[in-house]
Amino acid sequence: MDTHHVCLKEIDFDIVRKIMDNGVRLVISDEARKKVTRCRKYLDDLIDSHDAPIYGVTTGFGSLCNHSISRADLSILQRNLVMSHACGMGEEVPEEIVRLMLFLKIQALSHGHSGIRLETLERLVDFFNHGIYPVVYSQGSLGASGDLAPLAHLSLPLLGLGEVVYKGRARPAREVLAEKGWQDLELTAKEGLALLNGTQFMAAYGVHTLVRAFDLSLWADLVGAMSLEAFMGCMQPFYEQVHRIRHHPGQVETAANIRKILDGSALMKEKKNYIQDPYSFRCIPQVHGAVKDTINHVAGVFANEMNAVTDNPTLFPDDDLIISAGNFHGQPLAMGLDFFGMALAELANISERRVYRLISGTRNLPSFLVANPGLNSGFMIPQYTAASIVSQNKQLCSPASVDSIESSQGQEDHVSMGANAAVKTLAILNNLEKVLAIELMTASQAMGFRDAARTSPVLSALLEAFRKHVEFIQNDKVMYEEMKNAALFVRQNRPCHFIS
Repeated sequence: MDTHHVCLKEIDFDIVRKIMDNGVRLVISDEARKKVTRCRKYLDDLIDSHDAPIYGVTTGFGSLCNHSISRADLSILQRNLVMSHACGMGEEVPEEIVRLMLFLKIQALSHGHSGIRLETLERLVDFFNHGIYPVVYSQGSLGASGDLAPLAHLSLPLLGLGEVVYKGRARPAREVLAEKGWQDLELTAKEGLALLNGTQFMAAYGVHTLVRAFDLSLWADLVGAMSLEAFMGCMQPFYEQVHRIRHHPGQVETAANIRKILDGSALMKEKKNYIQDPYSFRCIPQVHGAVKDTINHVAGVFANEMNAVTDNPTLFPDDDLIISAGNFHGQPLAMGLDFFGMALAELANISERRVYRLISGTRNLPSFLVANPGLNSGFMIPQYTAASIVSQNKQLCSPASVDSIESSQGQEDHVSMGANAAVKTLAILNNLEKVLAIELMTASQAMGFRDAARTSPVLSALLEAFRKHVEFIQNDKVMYEEMKNAALFVRQNRPCHFIS
């Protein structure tokens, strides 16, 4: 297992992938320890020497910012903040995303601008390294004063409150802390606010979805190429010359991928008695490429956010400043997520159209890809399912970021709704994965009616691997089991193993 030294270097998506694979153990770097300790001392000295109110430190929160808090009550204020803001509802956040939330919160706090104590940061690292994942709920964040409700649930177990998932079982946090011999933390001034302010719920969903989207984008090229070959499509629309003169990077990359995947295919070299294919085949580079460019743009937004400090107020010991501002506002993420979701939905849209063409009884393929249509329905209903999923994606693509609802007695009068954008974008991605699985299952079935021995080496390897999970279907059978197996194949296999 690799060791990641917190705040020693910038986070990138390779580190995120390792975290998603449970392949990283965290260690707080010496540099981060010094920064965190210095910032905390600066805050303590400021509280001792400063009579003027400091937002969230010696005042209430949100619209209660004008209520001063006595020094004797500063710890109670922070504990009350965490308890009162743990108002999440809905489905539990998947464990792998909670793990990312912990990681991103640790990384943000370790920059030394949040006023957190070193022992509080160390406890978060303990949770991460021991696989103790707080139970967090998917509903409750407006994506503006940070992800307040989800991050409150992430923080409750530090106080011995709430629940955690440990070794696959949900348990009261206090039980697990006692089992580990750990004391409940007593938060001091500013710590509760540092834990709750931030964009780590939105960011964790986003980076998780992006890492999977990198793979699904390449899966779309692989599966699209198999569909093209099974449809006996034309190769000319993928020639390098036509994409060079438009020069969108994703389009150029997609066309190159298709050429590489189909290199060596005798089927694609067969003479065709037609000169054009439907757009769902002919325009794969343009559509898949636009999605790649969108993914890369959004990845840049999230790369910035992963390495940012997003709580409030922020402390700058070198400048002798504590500033109350708005880095917790999720607008960059919300808009990126909405754009991202639309791009993923388009990959599913064009995939479903290729499925429809393959079962339509043209290009010498039997109707619904069965030898005896009528007696057998074949692949009629998998296309129905794909169409249903694609339709749901269109509904999910309604942008969250254009909405805003006033809260906190008007103090928070514009919010991003980025948390809702994050949750629905992951739902779109999961739907895309299912549609691509249906296309892979359909395209492989269609290849059964061609001379598959004449396919390319890349697609031959893919077909061989896939056939171990989903066989060629001679006669009608229970299809949902095959579709489930196809989806698991896409989820569990990285496309780069077939095309490097």
